[in-house]
Amino acid sequence: MSGTVLPVIVDRYSVRKYQNRPVDREILLRLIEAARLAPSASNRQEWRFVIVTDAARRAALRDAAKGQRFVEEAPVVIAACADTNDHVMTCGEKCYPIDVAIALDHLSLQATAEGLGTCWIGAFHQDLVKAVLNIPAHIRVVELMAVGYPADSRPAQKNRKPVAEIACFEQWTL
Repeated sequence: MSGTVLPVIVDRYSVRKYQNRPVDREILLRLIEAARLAPSASNRQEWRFVIVTDAARRAALRDAAKGQRFVEEAPVVIAACADTNDHVMTCGEKCYPIDVAIALDHLSLQATAEGLGTCWIGAFHQDLVKAVLNIPAHIRVVELMAVGYPADSRPAQKNRKPVAEIACFEQWTL
């Protein structure tokens, strides 16, 4: 697999236990750079990121995220937001949730390459997150992402469906 990103993809997993160890600002900036370089619909680049390292704010985010302890325990929580006009692509889908997800995926893969772990968090109350982080009403909070050095081990194998169940060529045969 030399010359591919597959080894990083294989190494990435959802981390829910973190070491009590800060993440250097330079590393955080590389994560945001990876997100910044992601593609977006019509190059809109609607994503915005709030990087939270303060312990009190992380504790408040834990409460906003339905009490999930690892949200507070991770040394970094990133609120992935969108400054959007709800543009709908020709296919009928809003572009901002897709574009933010692509950016976060770039960020999570860069984090894995840096020896960090991440966890996507969709279980949160948007109004509470906005209050904790002083996010304006017109901004959408799409996801939270915990970031830090893992204190657990990557599972031996990911539970994924075989390729034959998820992909076909030329026409639908699934």
